[in-house]
Amino acid sequence: MQRRVRIAPSILAADFARLGEEVRAVTSAGADYIHVDIMDGHFVPNLSLGPAVVAALRPHSGLPFDVHLMIAPVDPFIAAFIDAGANIVTVHAEAGPHVHRTLQLIRQLGGKAGIALNPGTPAEAVDPVLDQVDLVLVMSVNPGFGGQTFLASQLTKIRALRHRIDACGRPIELEVDGGITPETAASVREAGADVLVAGTAAFRGGPTAYGDNIRRLRGDPP
Repeated sequence: MQRRVRIAPSILAADFARLGEEVRAVTSAGADYIHVDIMDGHFVPNLSLGPAVVAALRPHSGLPFDVHLMIAPVDPFIAAFIDAGANIVTVHAEAGPHVHRTLQLIRQLGGKAGIALNPGTPAEAVDPVLDQVDLVLVMSVNPGFGGQTFLASQLTKIRALRHRIDACGRPIELEVDGGITPETAASVREAGADVLVAGTAAFRGGPTAYGDNIRRLRGDPP
């Protein structure tokens, strides 16, 4: 049976002067999640948003907020993002000394827990925590900036993780983020991804184009 791929537009590529309108527009256009990239200028070389912005955007969409924390240390900020309205909270395997405890904390606070793997982090890194995660995020670029080129080397990792997830029997989503375009999306879908994060490709052309952008990323017919 063909897997229905979900699309998570990354608001990092939205018009920051009108974020609430942008979130409403991609929600109406057929997005499945709202992806929120949080960067601290330490774990990754960029700064983005904080929990106050997540809270301000929360009334603008009923979709799950998929919050990717590229910050370290991460544990002190998890409660603030869940309180702000994050539904899924994803942390990096390297973002703290006890990732198992971090994932437990997310779930104890009522969120879904995700683990992110950088391009240089092997698929095996998820093995000790598959019982604690609801989502595995493969970074197909080095995190920190939007608009980068997809790293085809990550397709092997996506396939390996698809096998691990299927074998464990738990309902874990496999998400891919970085350089996703209608062209690269086809290979990522084939490799077994459930969720595609797209910034530039989702928000290109303004609100009237968002529906078609999402359809093309999902691989739906015209």
